[in-house]
Amino acid sequence: MHEPQAPQRDVTDPMRLNLLPPSPLEYFTSLVQSDAELPLLEAVVSLAQDEYPDLDLEHSLSVVDKMQSRLRKRNAQNGSVLERIHQLNQFFYGELGFALNTNDYYDPDNSYLHHVLETRRGIPISIGVLWLELARSIGLDVYGVSFPGHFMLKVLLAQGQVILDPLTGKSFSSQELTHQLQAQIPRLSLYNEETMPLGLFLQSASPREILTRMLRNLKEIFRVQQDGARQLAVMERLVILLPKDWIERRDRGLAYEAVGRTQEAMVDFQSYLDFSREALDATEIAQKLQALKNQA
Repeated sequence: MHEPQAPQRDVTDPMRLNLLPPSPLEYFTSLVQSDAELPLLEAVVSLAQDEYPDLDLEHSLSVVDKMQSRLRKRNAQNGSVLERIHQLNQFFYGELGFALNTNDYYDPDNSYLHHVLETRRGIPISIGVLWLELARSIGLDVYGVSFPGHFMLKVLLAQGQVILDPLTGKSFSSQELTHQLQAQIPRLSLYNEETMPLGLFLQSASPREILTRMLRNLKEIFRVQQDGARQLAVMERLVILLPKDWIERRDRGLAYEAVGRTQEAMVDFQSYLDFSREALDATEIAQKLQALKNQA
């Protein structure tokens, strides 16, 4: 006599589905839902999951935790703000040896934090994110600054603020910042140091803005390399991060169109037109949309 078999579990059971690990995009989406609770370090580390699907995020976070612990054991959280900055810089640039990757500035790995932690080489924004994490662990009131052409660091003092280069930890004078700004934005050469609207470019960058800058760096790198698949992966994250940035939605639509994903391209083009009717390229995008509809 055969024993009755247990009923098979329905594979569509939501409880079963919930046991599956989130995809990299689902994980990223969960991290960037709230501006108030956006974990910058974790979100930045997760950017490499498209390139490195087996990435151990917890290991990278643990490496940073250990760096913070080593710094705190030196009583770096004591002393004046300037003394703490000095101790941090000695530890970060001197002992740990973080610096610019001068051999290959445009290597995408410079934006992937696990790789920067391994090689101690990166670009201003990736190195800057690590510096910010260490600085906050010793009680410094610090922020990133999305300065044109060069990501910077800002430390608030009782009497004002100091702007630092994330590649060296050295401070910039107002004159140096003015010259850099005029080099990046030629129309500002009409201003002198006294009338330059420098403060407009020294606003604190939110975690979302820092992530946006990092992703747009990668987007441009892959555009120059003509690597459509990797560029599209970055665009997917940008649309998640900036759901109301219709330019990013349009760009993703163009990337979808280029790889033959017609349905996704039509959805993005329609979203762009719904919210950007007055855009200079609205007619061009409408024509593309119509052409795709005709093909469908």
